[in-house]
Amino acid sequence: MVEFALPKNSKIQKGKTHKAPEGAGNIRKFQVYRWSPDDGDNPRVDTYEVDMDSCGPMVLDALIKIKNEMDPTLTFRRSCREGVCGSCAMNIDGMNTLACTKGMDEIDGDVKVYPLPHTDVVKDLVPDLSTFYAQYASIKPYLQTVSPEPQKEWLQSYEDRQKLDGLYECILCACCSTSCPSYWWNGDRYLGPAALLQAYRWLIDSRDEA
Repeated sequence: MVEFALPKNSKIQKGKTHKAPEGAGNIRKFQVYRWSPDDGDNPRVDTYEVDMDSCGPMVLDALIKIKNEMDPTLTFRRSCREGVCGSCAMNIDGMNTLACTKGMDEIDGDVKVYPLPHTDVVKDLVPDLSTFYAQYASIKPYLQTVSPEPQKEWLQSYEDRQKLDGLYECILCACCSTSCPSYWWNGDRYLGPAALLQAYRWLIDSRDEA
């Protein structure tokens, strides 16, 4: 008989509960994935009771409040808070999204926060995106030309510029790639939707001569 065993430290355990301050009336629970490579323990899900009367409307606001006021050990990436940099990409309420643009009014019940799926975890909500960025670099995401360099800039018609709409806006947050089953199972061979989108963005650019 074949026996299947989970990898070491793969089973998620129930973690700690961090209570809201005494007197808080508008409380919401956040269930947050926690794991550290330093202690050798299994991953766990900690529960944080957040006073929503003193918290902003986005999930990132709550995570920052948790880190600043309740648990400074919580680790996650964030930067622009405007949905531009892609740093705070994570799995929230079962969907890959940006914590800075995910409103808590869009979520029913407890807010469940996990790192991007099918990635190695650096710590807590921080995924290892080394492979993702290496794949992006492999498609040479820049203008390649053989013509003599113009004195000012490479010109492009209005029609050709329109072809780039819907392509250049990608912020490389990795939400789409880490949502893709083909990328989950063949990430070492399949570049994934983000890298392929970027490759097409340069292929269709009328100024590119590669």
